[in-house]
Amino acid sequence: MRVLVTGHQGYLGTVMVPVLQGAGHDVTGLDSGYFADCVLGEAPAAPPTLPVDLRDVTVDQLSGFDAVVHLAALSNDPLGALAPQITYDINHHASVRLARLAKEAGVQRFLYASTCSVYGAAGDGLVTEDAPLRPLTPYAESKVKVEDDVANLADSGFSPVFLRNATAFGFSPRLRADIVLNNLVGYAVLTGEVKVLSDGTPWRPLVHARDIAAGFAVCLDAPSEAIHCRAYNVGTEANNLTVAEIAQSVVEAVPDSTLVITGESGADPRSYRVDFSYARKELGFEARWSIPEGAAELYREYVARGLTSEAFFARFTRLAHLKSLKEAGVLDDELRRIRIEA
Repeated sequence: MRVLVTGHQGYLGTVMVPVLQGAGHDVTGLDSGYFADCVLGEAPAAPPTLPVDLRDVTVDQLSGFDAVVHLAALSNDPLGALAPQITYDINHHASVRLARLAKEAGVQRFLYASTCSVYGAAGDGLVTEDAPLRPLTPYAESKVKVEDDVANLADSGFSPVFLRNATAFGFSPRLRADIVLNNLVGYAVLTGEVKVLSDGTPWRPLVHARDIAAGFAVCLDAPSEAIHCRAYNVGTEANNLTVAEIAQSVVEAVPDSTLVITGESGADPRSYRVDFSYARKELGFEARWSIPEGAAELYREYVARGLTSEAFFARFTRLAHLKSLKEAGVLDDELRRIRIEA
């Protein structure tokens, strides 16, 4: 299958491209390059690439692809809160436009990277894909809007599927330090403290980046009737843990580290436990990486590749990195690259 992966130079895309290639797919990437240089260690091999801002994609650029894997987004809550209109322009409007153009170009499958954060404050019960959606941030709200609008495009020739990923963790050569497990391990490596700013009580479902990639690969190969206009939670119930429990796994993975729960940011309203059984039963997909395994992997890679404080707090933190690109004159106020180079 000929597959276009948007955001292939991001944290997830960098892991996903080789997984899809290994499954036999012919992969092309599309990316504006925000995070292309955010590499820890050796830069990964690049697939053929379209250096295009998501907001500027044309139907001709989508012609000839069998599927689009849509990962590109402004991808965390602090950034969405800082620039909600740009978040909606890119995450919502540009994503729906991409789906419309893909359908026009004859693309048959559209795999959308949604998020379990669409469930918001869901309490202690396990939520399935049929649960009410209660997004609490502009980022999560944009994901709900895309799901609704793209579902309306579905027909016999165009099959969207919405993969609601749990919070990602695990090593990627294009690292993110602003997601919970990656952040806790990095801070522990650099300071000796596993520092939790909340009270540690919120529930979080986590999933390894490689398991997310495997879930997308399954949806590319599944019969169209199995994935047509469906939503699937991507993760495993074993990784539904409180933030304090996640932090304890980091203490066990990072030698001589100590747990510090400050509570300075108060109780986090985002708390939810997720049921992942639909994907197991209907697609045969099961996430395999545990949180302790991911913490141990991150510790090994951070130490082996020489993680520094500068990289951790600036280059690998999305909001800080985008601010630095604006200050350097690389991006304008709408987060458009002033010049995109191939």
